[in-house]
Amino acid sequence: MNEIIASAQCNAVRSGMPAGRVATPRRGSGLTALRNNIAAWRERARFRWQLKEMAQTSPHLIDDIGLTRQQAEAEIAKLPFWQR
Repeated sequence: MNEIIASAQCNAVRSGMPAGRVATPRRGSGLTALRNNIAAWRERARFRWQLKEMAQTSPHLIDDIGLTRQQAEAEIAKLPFWQR
């Protein structure tokens, strides 16, 4: 659990920005952009999966990373239905 990297949306929720208004930098075009998008999606999915595991095994740690229970549940709800 030490390698949890918060997604941009999760950071926006903590800072008070609306989650839909997160600025993402443009990173090239074509294949490079596609690779970067896929890497970002996988990182977010990994974070959400780890957050789900943390919520089930040690819910008190959610406070330690600066999230409320509702914010954690909102992030976990973004997992695909087969991973929930």
